[in-house]
Amino acid sequence: MSTHPRIEELPDDFDESLDLNAKPKPEPAQPQEVELPVPGNEERLRKLQEESLDPKLPPAMAAVESHTTDELADILNKTPLFMTDISKAGDENGENIMLDALRALQNEGTRGDVAQNFREQGNESAREKRWVDAKEYYTKAIAVLRSKENKWDAPEDEAEEAKLRREVEEASHINRALCNLELKNYRSTTLDCAAVLKLNPRNVKAYYRSAMALYALDKIAEAEDVASRGLALDPENKPLQAVAAKTAERKAALERIAAKRRAEDERTQKEKVLLATALRARQIRTRKTEQPPEMEDANIRLTPDPLSPESTLEFPTVLLYPMDAQSDFIKGFSEASSIEDHLEYIFPLPWDTKKEYTIQNVDCYMDTHTGGLIKAGKKLPLLQILSGSKVEVVDELVRIYVVPTKKSKEFIAAIKARKEG
Repeated sequence: MSTHPRIEELPDDFDESLDLNAKPKPEPAQPQEVELPVPGNEERLRKLQEESLDPKLPPAMAAVESHTTDELADILNKTPLFMTDISKAGDENGENIMLDALRALQNEGTRGDVAQNFREQGNESAREKRWVDAKEYYTKAIAVLRSKENKWDAPEDEAEEAKLRREVEEASHINRALCNLELKNYRSTTLDCAAVLKLNPRNVKAYYRSAMALYALDKIAEAEDVASRGLALDPENKPLQAVAAKTAERKAALERIAAKRRAEDERTQKEKVLLATALRARQIRTRKTEQPPEMEDANIRLTPDPLSPESTLEFPTVLLYPMDAQSDFIKGFSEASSIEDHLEYIFPLPWDTKKEYTIQNVDCYMDTHTGGLIKAGKKLPLLQILSGSKVEVVDELVRIYVVPTKKSKEFIAAIKARKEG
């Protein structure tokens, strides 16, 4: 017995207005003889009741009643109209007569005829804006034209065949460029347009679509060049004029951005030169390490005008309390200010429960470039401490140790031990 699914054809007089999915209308009740339950007849009565209640399926549907959902899906996949997976479309021998017939029809004719058929299917999909499908058809048309196989009919007129092939190749490339443009495949768009221009250097659509893709890629110089070449062929072309205008506007915007960036770079460079000059003039030692601390936008600067030699130097400064592992950060310590000026608003310290830190009862120290310490006067301007001394500013950060006077000897001993160790 054959295991192949059967597909029943509808009769010629089939009423197509019928809704096969609608529930069947109940038939008028007919008087039936009721068999009274008697011993031994219970099973027969149950079968009679089931047969009388279950509606019969139409013949065309009854043929698939015994199939599972997966089996029905498999049956449908073997029919070209419902096919979703070509690898499963064959029978146990991998054959599908209907699919083979369609393939044979698709490849019937000369190479040019077959490519033209794919092109026309692509045009139909493009008109419906089904860009993925259209692109696939145009790709198939191009593949047929470039195929090394020669499985198509021989043309009766070689000249007409050559003309058709060239026409189809140009049209398929330019239309696939449109699909790629709509699908935002801009690089592919430019490649298709280049292929078109090799075939026909006067194809204005190729210039337009290539310019649009290059504009989208922000390759403004290239887009401008392509648009101008297209306008040289067709000066009144509105789409080309539009893309040329957009390109010119973007070019101007980029030039403004570039000019602003150049001006900012020039200003930054001038600020660096002036700052270095100011530090040298004040004889302040500076040094940078390979791993500077993260200070965001805090740095040595001239204020209020970084480009004025008359401005004042400010230094990011950290006040370290080494005996209690605490610290305070001052973003802009003016060269004219003293340590005491800052301690006045920082003290009292919120964590100093023993009240050890007062302006009168602390000493301040700074590192020297040789690894030693100097005691910094609390009332001296910072410039006087930094200028011409052994102190150096490392990674643009001034470091000041603040130590309770009664613990200064302990602190100095710890620093010496660390240096000797």
